[in-house]
Amino acid sequence: MTVIDADTPPTTSRPRARDEITRRTRSFTELAAAVREQGLNARTRWFYYSVFGVLLLALGGAFTGLVLLKDSWFTLLIAAALGVIFTQFAFLGHEASHRQVLNSGPANDRLGRVLASFFVGMSYTWWMTKHTRHHGNPNKVGKDPDLKSDFASFTTDDAAQSRGLRRWLTRRQGWLFFPLLTLLGFDLHSQSVRTLLGRGRVEGRATELALLGTRFVLYLGLVFWLLPLGMAFAFVGVQVLVFGLYMGITFSPNHIGMRIVPANSRLDFLDKQVLTSRNVSGGWFVTVLMGGLNYQIEHHLFPSMPRPHLFNARRLVLAHCREHGVPYTENRLGEALAIVVRHMNDVGLAAARRFTCPTAGAMGRG
Repeated sequence: MTVIDADTPPTTSRPRARDEITRRTRSFTELAAAVREQGLNARTRWFYYSVFGVLLLALGGAFTGLVLLKDSWFTLLIAAALGVIFTQFAFLGHEASHRQVLNSGPANDRLGRVLASFFVGMSYTWWMTKHTRHHGNPNKVGKDPDLKSDFASFTTDDAAQSRGLRRWLTRRQGWLFFPLLTLLGFDLHSQSVRTLLGRGRVEGRATELALLGTRFVLYLGLVFWLLPLGMAFAFVGVQVLVFGLYMGITFSPNHIGMRIVPANSRLDFLDKQVLTSRNVSGGWFVTVLMGGLNYQIEHHLFPSMPRPHLFNARRLVLAHCREHGVPYTENRLGEALAIVVRHMNDVGLAAARRFTCPTAGAMGRG
């Protein structure tokens, strides 16, 4: 079921009077005050300690099973389980980066760096730089790095520039989107390594390289020591494929198919975050499955809010959006994923229908 409390806005932004922006900004200040009064920004360390403990037990159980099964092909089930476990660690790293776990910023950064680099195999600094820009301007052309990708096009302008194999893929990208997501894990690992080994200043480079190196030596060393060579490669492949697919299924419904903000438009904070984000309904199971990212609207409005408080914040935000006529979008997971496929197909097909006459273009440049 889709919940939209006003007409869905067009994909292009209309000019908004300055006094209206001021009024909307003032209304968000009132919403933020209500959130503070209910204590929804308070830390919930007990929750995160419990989740971390459960994940450590799951990780230990997976590797114990690997040792016991050794050269059985049933170890591929353990590989798939590790893909899920590493994604859950990624959720914790994401929450630490938003200051949701511990009280101080530096402590959260240290925790996030360990979770991302050692448990997940990603560069914390590379991801934080990218993700901070996304939160500042979600779905805004030229500002949100998540609108740019090596394997998919999220806007018709980007799709129209594709050539060769990528153009062939773009025309079919909706149907190919989730199969291609299986490669996301390899991309995240490779971009992290390239960033840490590249030029330019990278905060915490030495620490992250040490953590990544230790992780890969321990993990790959154990897998290739216990399993025959072919089975070891299959094990690592299944784990990374499941990791990429799970990450993609979790993150893709959050913004794909929502409003695209033109580069020259200006929106107040409330509109900027709500109109470009989608919630996913489904109760506690979906919250566990998506690491709290199913409350994407509340997360974007209050990025440092701990996961256990997002449910209660949703009630306040939804009432506020209804009062002020702001469209609030929420879908079930299956509906959201179907919207993602449809949107990606629409972008690809719209680009395929575009035609620019080379002769006319040349004359126009004369």
